[in-house]
Amino acid sequence: MLNRLVEAGLLKAGGRQRTDATHVLAAVRRLSRLELAGESLRAALEQLAQAAPDWLLPLVEPEWDKRYGRTVEIGKVPGGKAAVTALAEAFGRDGCKVLAAAWAPDTPPRLRELPQVEILRRVWVHHYYWDARGRLRWRDGHALPPASLRFDSPYDTDAHYCVKRGTAWSGYRTHFTETCTSDLPEVVVHVATTIAPVQDGELTDQIHDDLAASGLAPGEHVVDAAYVTAQRIEHAQRIHQITLLGPVAPDPSHQTKAQNGFDKASFTVDWDGHQVVCPRGQTSRTWKPLRISGHDYIQVRFGEAACRACTDRAQCTNSEVRPRSLALLPTRELHEIQQANRLDQRTRQWQDRYAIRAGIEATLSQNIRTCGLRRTRYRGLRKTHVQHILTALACNVTRIADWIATPAQKQRAPSHFHALCTATS
Repeated sequence: MLNRLVEAGLLKAGGRQRTDATHVLAAVRRLSRLELAGESLRAALEQLAQAAPDWLLPLVEPEWDKRYGRTVEIGKVPGGKAAVTALAEAFGRDGCKVLAAAWAPDTPPRLRELPQVEILRRVWVHHYYWDARGRLRWRDGHALPPASLRFDSPYDTDAHYCVKRGTAWSGYRTHFTETCTSDLPEVVVHVATTIAPVQDGELTDQIHDDLAASGLAPGEHVVDAAYVTAQRIEHAQRIHQITLLGPVAPDPSHQTKAQNGFDKASFTVDWDGHQVVCPRGQTSRTWKPLRISGHDYIQVRFGEAACRACTDRAQCTNSEVRPRSLALLPTRELHEIQQANRLDQRTRQWQDRYAIRAGIEATLSQNIRTCGLRRTRYRGLRKTHVQHILTALACNVTRIADWIATPAQKQRAPSHFHALCTATS
């Protein structure tokens, strides 16, 4: 369809586009950790009972029918945390008995290759461990693998748990990119679907690569702060000649927050000399690489004696004894991009240019309300992605039809009061 729009002149590369994401709920029941353990074992037993009943029967214990004979649904467990742990470890011992038998030398290999048996093994790796005495233990919540590795249901191993700005869900995340060029219809040109814990910024480069491969790379890509870093701005411009427009994270220093004192922008960086000069003319003493949370920086530190003697020390640091230090991005180009964008995004001109991004939220809302975008009908990442592509296709058909049927409307004249406020601002 997009090729036809290009041929008709309704879609062009090099214009403006915007992207945003929304969460998508999985098509399976959301389980607690305790329910996940019990239901994973029940699902494995159900599949084994169908595939090899004679092999499974000698393993079954008298209480298993009551425990796993029907869907595992657990509400509040009397006895609190200790009772929850005891029940979880009872599930764990039962599961270990099945897994040990499945991996016994005389067991047919096809049994351990059953999907639910493999899922059971993975759930036990995620949620149990053997202590120093060789006893099976239920993992504490702080000792679990990352959410991107563990799943929340034995019936959809692509559904992962995530929390974003107070919204918690199990499922996926989808990113819609649409055109927003004046005098042309607004159509969705790219759809990406990921597991829920994948952060928005991890998709920026992929979206640009996909759009460039299809010949639809924008000249300007407008996104929110989650998609933007100085590194991504530089990469988009260098690789695809795309201007990535979005707010760079502000300087986190207390000086910037208080709007008082010497923030990072107040210092002069000599990249060739590997030195930084403070607002009072003092030169830094050290310049060395620094790695924080997997990201590279340059750490700059000033002399302790000079900092202590400075009359403006209170405007520079809260520490009573330590000298001022700065963490700079690893190259001059990235540092200058960061500083320039932090200054630009305070201006009215930049904010007016960026205001067009809000339109993508209306697109997501439209598809949530009319097409059920926020709830997948299928299990698995691939099928969910197909649903999102079809949703975007339906959205495009509707928009193209409306654009053809409705004559272009002139922009409504502003009110007299708005014109007055704008003229005096």
